[in-house]
Amino acid sequence: MGIAMQADAQYGETPGGLQAPFVFKDDGRFILLYGDWEHICSAESRDGKTFSRRLAPAGVSRLFSEGDGANTRDPMVLRAGALWHCYYTAHPQNRGAVYARTSPDLRTWSASRVVARGGRAGTGPWSAECPFVLEVQPGHFYLFRTQRYGPEAQTSVYHSTDALNFGVDDDSAHFVCTLPVAAPEILSYQGQMFIAALLPSLKGIQIARLSWKPVPSVPAKNR
Repeated sequence: MGIAMQADAQYGETPGGLQAPFVFKDDGRFILLYGDWEHICSAESRDGKTFSRRLAPAGVSRLFSEGDGANTRDPMVLRAGALWHCYYTAHPQNRGAVYARTSPDLRTWSASRVVARGGRAGTGPWSAECPFVLEVQPGHFYLFRTQRYGPEAQTSVYHSTDALNFGVDDDSAHFVCTLPVAAPEILSYQGQMFIAALLPSLKGIQIARLSWKPVPSVPAKNR
């Protein structure tokens, strides 16, 4: 199909800024959330190919932002309980964090909440890139948060039983591990989980099978 959408200033979008599309299905529709480099925006489709912007009464596509210059972007959406959760990154005052907002209908969104910041991954502007959250078991959520790209790629992984708290300025209760990948997304296909991430060259995507295993118990004297 070629180029499907481009940022359009007439809808309040930053020229040249459309990026990080995330598509999911809801009630027979394909919903697209994307960033315009300053806001999270929305569109929808019936066939998953041709999308129309979902405009606010003011005629703009934006849903929300963390403010001018905060670089609000990289949305992903998870249904948890009765609410949709949108996770995204921003770095107001050059402090990178993972934010979340909730919605009952994908149009009306709550105030923002910082759900991950600091800890081992740091607080720099690029310390909370490309957040991805999934519920591996009921009530057990895992957050993937990227710090570096390329040959030295790094993504930090966190666990929580609260979909809105993965550790803010103290991740000691949530940190799981780091992975040598960047911008990962997790998908399930025919009963198998896969992890998709950028190639070290940044010129393509690599995919690998992913499995989840419990951490072996460690005697208290060796912890």
